[in-house]
Amino acid sequence: MTVEDDISFFERVPTLNHLGRQALRILAIGAQTRYVHGGEVLFKAGDEGDGGFVVQEGRFQVAPAGAEEGKAIVVGPHTLLGEIALFIEGTRPATATALEPSSVLFIPRPLFRKMLDSFPDSARKLRDMLAGRLTQSTREFSELREVLAAYDRK
Repeated sequence: MTVEDDISFFERVPTLNHLGRQALRILAIGAQTRYVHGGEVLFKAGDEGDGGFVVQEGRFQVAPAGAEEGKAIVVGPHTLLGEIALFIEGTRPATATALEPSSVLFIPRPLFRKMLDSFPDSARKLRDMLAGRLTQSTREFSELREVLAAYDRK
């Protein structure tokens, strides 16, 4: 793939599509392609998170640490795995296993942070998008709390 192909690909990734072409160019130039065999673990719960992975081809099963059978999700192309590891140090909360031969683009945290520093407008757009997601999650948790409280009163 060319850099332009990678930019176009990143534009279809929900979290990254807010950044703009110039910011995505930095990511496209610095991202590393990794190939993963079917059944191979991309990362395990508890591993140190050092960046994010965007699924190019294939599918991955993502299972939170200690998840019961059937609690995993399956993701495919244009999915950003390890999003939080782009921003902060910490351990991965889930295990991602390739269900078939797959490829991902790895974005190291230092590259992502440098891009944000270089493109403050992109950083602002991303912050606003993440704030909106947090607001929505908070609203959903509040609604769930009300439902559970009503259930407890019965």
